[in-house]
Amino acid sequence: MKVRGLLVVNCLIAAAMAGFAWWVAAGLAPGAELPIHWNATGKADRFAPALAALLWPAGTSMLLGGLFAAIPRLEPLQHRLEGSAALLRSAWIGIMLLMVFVQLMIAAPALGWNIGTELLLVGIGALLVMIGDSLPKSRPGFFVGIRTPWTISDTDNWIATHRLGGKIMMGAGCLTVLAAFVPVPPTARVAAIIGLTGIAVVVPVFYSWWLWRNKAG
Repeated sequence: MKVRGLLVVNCLIAAAMAGFAWWVAAGLAPGAELPIHWNATGKADRFAPALAALLWPAGTSMLLGGLFAAIPRLEPLQHRLEGSAALLRSAWIGIMLLMVFVQLMIAAPALGWNIGTELLLVGIGALLVMIGDSLPKSRPGFFVGIRTPWTISDTDNWIATHRLGGKIMMGAGCLTVLAAFVPVPPTARVAAIIGLTGIAVVVPVFYSWWLWRNKAG
């Protein structure tokens, strides 16, 4: 699996994010701080020096990009890796875009933008949809996909689990995006997102066990 092109794109995006961070920080007063965490009601409750706050999404993007690029070299099941290339690329691209969204949220107060946590929810929802769409195309491996003892040891189990998991994750992603715009209390919105994410994670794992159990008789 070739990752050089995507790694170059990741580096270029991270460099652009770093340049944007320096530009925004240069226009602020010395000692200015920007938000790096928001509570359940969507209000910022933790702050950091402006430049550090703006740079951490770029640094995180580069760190995760390096991890994604290393996976093809670490995967023991090399003969199956190409089958999971679409899933790996979708997750990688989705994370890059999510880090851009996070940086824009951090920079918003400095630029006078009125951006709430809705932008982050849209980014998370889009990431879930991208991953969910690629899940059914993946094949057993130790680093990519829904990795349980039952999926890794049985290709049929892997395929069935990832088909179901893909549908659930895409549904959770669409509902997450929708939740960003539904006029409900912020705490209820957060609870719904946590519930949707939990369902998207737990149900496929249980399903893979159930398939194994039925097959074993």
